[in-house]
Amino acid sequence: MEPRLAVVAGPMKDSAFVLSSSEVPIGRDPANLLSVSDPSLSRRHCVITREGERYKIRDLDSRNGTFVNGEAVKETWLQHGDQISLGDSVFVLQLADDGEEPAGGKVEFDDAITHATAQLRPQDVLYLHPDRIQNQLPATSRLSRNLNALLKISRMVHAIRDLEQLQAQILDLIFEVSPAERGAILLDGKGSEQFASVFARYRGASSAQTVRVSRTIARRVLQEGVAILGADVPSSGGLNVVESLVVSNVRSLLCVPLTVFQRVIGCIYMDTTSAAGRFDEDHLQLVAAIAGICAVALENARRQQWLEQENLRLTTEINLEHNMVGESPRIREVYQLLSRVAPTDSTVLIEGESGTGKELAARALHRNSPRSSKSFVAINCAAIPAELLETELFGHERGAFTGAVAQKKGRLEVADGGTVFLDEIGELAPALQVKLLRVLQEREFERVGGTRPIGVDIRLIAATNKDLGEAVKAKTFRQDLYFRLNVVSLVMPPLRERREDIPMLAGYFIAKHSKKCKVRPKSFSEEAMACLVNYDWPGNVRELENAIERALVMSLSDVILPEDLPESLLEKHAPTGMSTAKYHSAVKELKKRLIVSAVDEAKGNYTEAARLLGVHPNYLHRLIKNLDLKGEL
Repeated sequence: MEPRLAVVAGPMKDSAFVLSSSEVPIGRDPANLLSVSDPSLSRRHCVITREGERYKIRDLDSRNGTFVNGEAVKETWLQHGDQISLGDSVFVLQLADDGEEPAGGKVEFDDAITHATAQLRPQDVLYLHPDRIQNQLPATSRLSRNLNALLKISRMVHAIRDLEQLQAQILDLIFEVSPAERGAILLDGKGSEQFASVFARYRGASSAQTVRVSRTIARRVLQEGVAILGADVPSSGGLNVVESLVVSNVRSLLCVPLTVFQRVIGCIYMDTTSAAGRFDEDHLQLVAAIAGICAVALENARRQQWLEQENLRLTTEINLEHNMVGESPRIREVYQLLSRVAPTDSTVLIEGESGTGKELAARALHRNSPRSSKSFVAINCAAIPAELLETELFGHERGAFTGAVAQKKGRLEVADGGTVFLDEIGELAPALQVKLLRVLQEREFERVGGTRPIGVDIRLIAATNKDLGEAVKAKTFRQDLYFRLNVVSLVMPPLRERREDIPMLAGYFIAKHSKKCKVRPKSFSEEAMACLVNYDWPGNVRELENAIERALVMSLSDVILPEDLPESLLEKHAPTGMSTAKYHSAVKELKKRLIVSAVDEAKGNYTEAARLLGVHPNYLHRLIKNLDLKGEL
């Protein structure tokens, strides 16, 4: 048998893929050697490479991660029988050099009836009813109580799927059989410092309270995978110097690891401040046994919770129609908010810097709303003079003013039944703010020169790159209109806060403008892409698109190099480990010397320094920022 991947779950279930190439990229992009039509996979998700007779898998910074035998990996060697989980797809690696698995034995039924020496009904199974065992042992037997606890936990972990409820039941059970006053379950330690799930409670507490957990103790248990018992903390030479225990007045504690397949996934932490009740070795043995029983159940419940949330998120993204590009956490938050708000008629205020894609978000809201079959009317309040904007919005009657030779319908009237998008709403004149407020409140208006109210059924979406809250304080924007607009607020993140989307955006713009400019698509050199990712992009996606189009046209080779990019991108310091061409370094140093000299000559006056250099003060400030000269001036 040739080495292959057997698909046991996902769109390609019950099929197999032979690993005939030395490198097998996997993802949902058709260009991959193993292309999987699974929306939970990234376009380029991971790659399997062969080195001699061995195989290695490497994650390609995928969105949902690569898991081998349930554990997230970046790069690892594979063995026969390893289970590889990629989104909703699960593969099993089958290697040629391993022997065949032993076949299962056959079952043969015998219809002969024999006399049973004993019969046992499920309800009579003694070990499934701990109260009956307890009745057969002395009432004071500690063994009876411990056995009762273990049987309870064994039955409980298979009956509860909710992670929080399962953790609460485990802690309550430990409280029953130990002197613990406080307890916590910490899951998925990352670097032994942070936890993906934290659940804690006090004994008998009816409401949530903060529980202080010794990070020192938890870190050691997670790192070493060993349980710790502090029977008498104040007199213990190793524990009485732990500051967190001294501050919390802890007298006794225990902490045991939660282990699944030789991997520590978290720990159970218990402590008490009472001198009368102390943990002993029997408590340690019992809680360690409880941890061993419930570790897999906790991991499964946590995994199921994550899968449910991920399924909801992916379903939301799949069903949302939009023209935005990106898969970073910040842009995914935007997708989720759009999917929740789009089906409603709520007024939306979209905030964000210029070039972040506010109109794309507005169009996505319209496209995924019940109004999608009606008109989407966009108006830029800053692009139309104030005296003309009123007639553009509300229309006018014949003879309303000189030149009004015929009646004209306004944009609001034309958009009846659809969506109106008002861009740069912060530039709206005060008189028009009053009229717009009436539209939002009454859903009616009057044409310029008219006396008859006209009703409209529209959804209003507004956008601004200004802080309208500050404009309200400055009395340049009406507070009542601001409240009417700000029913649902959506903030479009600037590009510098989602740098991981820049390579994807760059590829999208290359494809777009290569068709527009009728040139062949080009790739980016490593240095050029580093320049793109390292730049702050004050003009955001719009500035990036312009830079990509310029580089595509200016590049003389099949690869876009740093010198093909705008000069402002090259002024930033190169990322760590990335060298800069000698020419660009020399130009950058010359600029620094000229600026420092001019500022010194102007005695710190930037406006005067800009005059000496023959540049605009705003350009000088940009240079100082890009070249990191603040500390040298």
